[in-house]
Amino acid sequence: MTFQTIITTIDDNGCGTITLNRPDRRNAISILMRKEISACLAKWQEDDHVGCVIITGAGNAFSAGFDLDEFKQVERHSELLESSSRYHRDLWNFSKPIIAAINGPALGGGFDLACFCDIRIAATTASFGHPEIKFGAPPLYTPLRRIVGDGHARELCLTGRRIDSAEALRIGLVSSVHDAEHLIEEVGKLAVKILEAPIDALRYAKRTFIAADASGFEQSFAMEHDRAFREILLNRFAG
Repeated sequence: MTFQTIITTIDDNGCGTITLNRPDRRNAISILMRKEISACLAKWQEDDHVGCVIITGAGNAFSAGFDLDEFKQVERHSELLESSSRYHRDLWNFSKPIIAAINGPALGGGFDLACFCDIRIAATTASFGHPEIKFGAPPLYTPLRRIVGDGHARELCLTGRRIDSAEALRIGLVSSVHDAEHLIEEVGKLAVKILEAPIDALRYAKRTFIAADASGFEQSFAMEHDRAFREILLNRFAG
């Protein structure tokens, strides 16, 4: 597959890698990038050679969040909302393990992307935050709450405070932290460990994870994203 905003590879072990590839924009997640991630995941969903997926960023950032230039384009608001809704659900419902290799700042929608992965491994240069609260966009609380608990999630969502990789490890947001130059190597070792299990077992485990939170996720996401995001677009960017 050839894409404009992501680079995709599959190694001999059956691990697919999606690299967000807009380093000049700090890998801001555009409508096109969301559509391309969804398309890649749909392809790999059916490919039995792909047993797990790594998501990382090109350059020095994981992702600075959604491409805010598109929020100002009122004629694209429907496309923006639809692509965002679909992309988040495609990540949530993907039937194989996803590992986030967080090589730098993961902010706003980039923070959300990391939270939608099953496992997060960070570089020492990684940081996390929801600065969008400062310009009136409430962050996605549910994915973060599932990982770090109510207290930490509420504080991070309400303050927009940025935390470094050491604090992320302390609160359980990431599983481990490594020097940036060794990050992909360490994540690759983890992927190999995961791929020791048969793909049917991995699919079953993911179905169990998804089913355990299915109703709560859908209800929360519909309220936090589908309704709230629409209101933000209408009230703050269409006037």
